[in-house]
Amino acid sequence: MQIGYKLSAEAFGPRELVRQAVMAEQAGFDFVEISDHYHPWLDSQGHSPFAWTVLGAIAARTDRIGLATGVTCPTVRYHPAIIAQAAATLALLSDGRFTLGLGSGERLNEHVVGLGFPDTVSTRQDMLREAIEIIRLLWRGGYRSYDGKHLRLSDARVFDLPDSLPLIAVAAGGERAAVLAAELGDGLFATEDRPELVDEYRAAGGTGPRYAEVPVAWAPEEETAARAALETSRWALSGWKVMSELPNPVNFDAATTTVRIEDITEKFACGPDPARHVAAVQRYLDAGFDRVVMQNAGPDPEGFIDFYSRELDGRLRGLRAQHRS
Repeated sequence: MQIGYKLSAEAFGPRELVRQAVMAEQAGFDFVEISDHYHPWLDSQGHSPFAWTVLGAIAARTDRIGLATGVTCPTVRYHPAIIAQAAATLALLSDGRFTLGLGSGERLNEHVVGLGFPDTVSTRQDMLREAIEIIRLLWRGGYRSYDGKHLRLSDARVFDLPDSLPLIAVAAGGERAAVLAAELGDGLFATEDRPELVDEYRAAGGTGPRYAEVPVAWAPEEETAARAALETSRWALSGWKVMSELPNPVNFDAATTTVRIEDITEKFACGPDPARHVAAVQRYLDAGFDRVVMQNAGPDPEGFIDFYSRELDGRLRGLRAQHRS
């Protein structure tokens, strides 16, 4: 198992995200994962810097820790040719520490360039498949063209390619995406402790690392942690069908007015008790994931990183998945 720290680019500015990544390396985390958004989920979060610039700064300020996008949508706001170039450059700057997490995106971020956002999940998945094919094609070197149903590439070449290409982890919330992760990706990425996603990935031939985000909220008091998560992270309880469709933070604010503090404590491991955080990670291990990302929604990231170093690192590394019948 590897343990990652989530850099919430919706909740912090670029300098603070770099600072947290440096602290995460010092605390013993294996990798950091950053969200790649144009908008935050809620206006109360208040940030959304350009993830790729932040990752470049982190690569320059760290020596050991892995870097990952969690996740990038390479179909509307970005053309996959741009992501192929950006990922190759970051792999070179980080000496091979970068993993490219890809997904089919959300309207929240993709509509901003005025090209619309596909209305159906099937179309989004088809576009993601074509995007990954384009990225793989460009990473083979030379001038390349591609004529797909949704995406095209015209006589393009990525000149600076690393000797060892980045792994591609594909985000999945259902069977079709899990199969895509097995067929064209090097790993699986998920946000829920659903064993069927891992089962579908493996059944389709997937053998790579399996990433998942574990929702936690640290503070010295459980209520403080839970209220902070309610303020900034209640969007996480809206469900993927809502999360992928709403266009702006104001819509997420309206859609989550009924979320209660009890809903937060059911979803997030809140407070200072290490046992609650350990139990949350154990659920993801038991579901078949081996790259767990601590996604802290508490009010004090520095306090959480210190808590992780003192109370969690050793305990989590001693965990083993319980076999499922």
